[in-house]
Amino acid sequence: MSKAIYAGSFDPITLGHMDIVIRAAKMFDEVYVVIMKNSKKKCLLTEEERKATIDKAIVDAGLTNVTCEIGDGLTVHYAKQKGAKVMIRGLRAAMDFEYELQIANVNSYMEPSIETIFIASKPEMSFISSTIVKEVAMAHGDLEGLVPKSVVEVLQEKYK
Repeated sequence: MSKAIYAGSFDPITLGHMDIVIRAAKMFDEVYVVIMKNSKKKCLLTEEERKATIDKAIVDAGLTNVTCEIGDGLTVHYAKQKGAKVMIRGLRAAMDFEYELQIANVNSYMEPSIETIFIASKPEMSFISSTIVKEVAMAHGDLEGLVPKSVVEVLQEKYK
């Protein structure tokens, strides 16, 4: 059984992230969307809020082989613990590649049995980032087409 990990802070999850999840779900028997702590980021949503919105987005997308979890520590250790042989990383633009390659190389050094696969964003979603979404939400802009429906209400509530 093939297992893959797609980890990130997902603050919030976007339609770009969900596109990667949906595509990964077609390639692997099990996909874990793992909310990981990033010491460089101050998150707007709690881990529980993020998990709830992701769980709902997974159900709404009809994905039966995808599970959302909250992780701790290094993603590569989490992947090994789950028995995953693949870690998925999404790429929006060329500038993402250098950073993501560094992470992939460190993970390969720490756990050579786990591969990193890069999935390129669809062009129409390449501009979507969690940061941009929060800016739009803060300005009370239209979030449709940027985030799953489960996220819209949460962000509107946060930026009342």
